[in-house]
Amino acid sequence: MSRNSTLILLLCAGGLTGCAADYLNNYETVTLAAGDTQKHNSLLQTVDPLNPASRNTTIKGDGVRAAAVAESYRIPPPPPPPPAITVNVGNTGVE
Repeated sequence: MSRNSTLILLLCAGGLTGCAADYLNNYETVTLAAGDTQKHNSLLQTVDPLNPASRNTTIKGDGVRAAAVAESYRIPPPPPPPPAITVNVGNTGVE
């Protein structure tokens, strides 16, 4: 190849890569929030978007039951017993 054809080839390749890079910056994808622009805008302008029930810190519960559950995680239960093995010895009655 001559020097001029190599230079032209490099210029064309450089020009094409510039177009490809610009194309990749402007592609469209589908995301989980696609189509929720009205909901997004309303949440953006909401003063306090939290649920009012989330401020309740007095959650009713049974302390003894919760302690038993925590204890069961601390001390794992014993493994299940091995399966019973039956051994037949002698005549089965089939001739």
